[in-house]
Amino acid sequence: MSADQFEYYKNMHLTIDVIKGKGSSFSLEIPLGVRFIAKSRLLTDEELENIRYPETSD
Repeated sequence: MSADQFEYYKNMHLTIDVIKGKGSSFSLEIPLGVRFIAKSRLLTDEELENIRYPETSD
């Protein structure tokens, strides 16, 4: 993940899941009858307090 992407997503919990159903176009989805779904939510205040951000190599 790039530094810009991390800055955008650093306060979110992001889950990529697979569920049954027709996918739109991703190659792995079509023959298996599944699709990918992204679920996101903002982190709680308690979760934010416990985050250890990675060191950057700037």
